[in-house]
Amino acid sequence: MSDQDQTHFGYQQVPVAEKQERVRAVFDSVADRYDLMNDLMSFGIHRLWKRRLIELAGVRRGQRVLDLAAGTGDLSARFAGIVGASGQVVMSDINAAMLERGRERMDDAAVIGNIDYALANAEALPFASNSFDCVTIGFGLRNVTHKERALAEMQRILRPGGRGLVLEFSHPTQVPLQKAYDAYSFSVLPLLGRLVAKDPDSYKYLAESIRMHPDQESLRDMMEQAGFERCEFFNLTGGVVAIHRGVKL
Repeated sequence: MSDQDQTHFGYQQVPVAEKQERVRAVFDSVADRYDLMNDLMSFGIHRLWKRRLIELAGVRRGQRVLDLAAGTGDLSARFAGIVGASGQVVMSDINAAMLERGRERMDDAAVIGNIDYALANAEALPFASNSFDCVTIGFGLRNVTHKERALAEMQRILRPGGRGLVLEFSHPTQVPLQKAYDAYSFSVLPLLGRLVAKDPDSYKYLAESIRMHPDQESLRDMMEQAGFERCEFFNLTGGVVAIHRGVKL
């Protein structure tokens, strides 16, 4: 098997055809404890990161938003409140268990009825070109097998003037923080996974997938290659997380 037939799954090399199923199995396993684990892993700071993404998205009333890798719907719910009844939010995920958990959460919260749901692969989106004002992917791009395809699809479905945003774990900008972050990721995260989610292996994968994700400059270059203009990134928490933003002109 050639290198072109393989890709990374954390630190492992696996056949390209297997990665999607392996990622799906990870999120099937963690879906029920996903929100609790997010709060524990980030000490609740993920809510501030998502708030910053909302600010940078610049979404307005009446617009149409696609939230990829939506998980349990944190971003979708906030966008729904902003675009209002005259707008639309499409909450999308490749994982059926995560999407169902998100739908239940929206029902429980009685979110305004302007959310639709789509089980979709970010590499081949089932939407027309030039059909959304904003598309976001929060903590999902690192799990995509062919990131360049997903970015190109995000650019394709945007209307001219539309914005694409990627919220993702990234590379800390200071060496001391990087060392502390590594120690936390490979010691504490699997422990939390074992104690809370009863699944240390999935959280070991999540830590490894973060390390395999492109750094800030590389991801900005990938967005430019996908056709986005005015690409920029914003480091949060010392670069532990970054938000990348590009515009379709």
